[in-house]
Amino acid sequence: MRLRIAHTTSYRYEPAATSVIQILRMTPGSNDGQYVAEWQIDVSTDSRLTVHEDAFGNITHVLTDGPVGDLTIHVEGLIDTQDTGGVLRGADERFPEGLFLRPTELTAVNPAMAQFARELRAEAGDDVLGFLHSLLVQIYEHMTFDENPTHSGTSAPEAFTLKRGVCQDYAHIFIACARSGGVPARFVSGHFLRSDGVTSQPAGHAWAEAFVPDLGWIGFDAANGICITEAHVRVAVGLDYLGAAPVRGTRYGGGAETLTVAVKVEQAGRPGQWQSQRQQ
Repeated sequence: MRLRIAHTTSYRYEPAATSVIQILRMTPGSNDGQYVAEWQIDVSTDSRLTVHEDAFGNITHVLTDGPVGDLTIHVEGLIDTQDTGGVLRGADERFPEGLFLRPTELTAVNPAMAQFARELRAEAGDDVLGFLHSLLVQIYEHMTFDENPTHSGTSAPEAFTLKRGVCQDYAHIFIACARSGGVPARFVSGHFLRSDGVTSQPAGHAWAEAFVPDLGWIGFDAANGICITEAHVRVAVGLDYLGAAPVRGTRYGGGAETLTVAVKVEQAGRPGQWQSQRQQ
């Protein structure tokens, strides 16, 4: 499947900020399940933009600018994907899987979550994949998708107690419970082609990957109750959201900050058709 993705993040500072530093993890890499056919990143101001790979192998841009009142970061491109049964292959793995047992503030567990994971782990026994599939189903049924009660700093225990949240919260809960059950897990930021035909989205997508012996890393999208398919585009990974956030940074000076995000994910036509549309 060929997917066309456009992701725009805009900031307005009133009055203007003296300087801004942003870390961008908005550029996907290729693996056996996805091929980056075309990708570009544009910034609305004459900013300095340096590129490198972070510790996890994510393609990372560091943006510095200032003074600045309005800043828009736009990425777009074409990704060819194929279904791998949820299994990640061909990615750059820089750390042993045991690193991803490490808890963070966003992926902590409370007693209720620990018991929840312990019961599912006991039922599955030595079947790690069975435990993860049960965890996927139970979180999907436990939670209600709701954009209002949580934010980027909401922890897994807070969202689990509310029984409400967005894809980021579902992923954090899955990761926290998997680690509590002794299974390495990590956060993934990316994009998702919805099956209902809706292409415009208020933000990117997020899911989890967990390590299964003899299979490797497998993607679990708890917000949709499914494993990863060709409708998913993987962009960045981390121990939690903070390590894989599309845009994260700070500013100096300035007043009120307004943030808007727009994402569009759709199935693309022929390559020539996409190129001719961009040239119009």
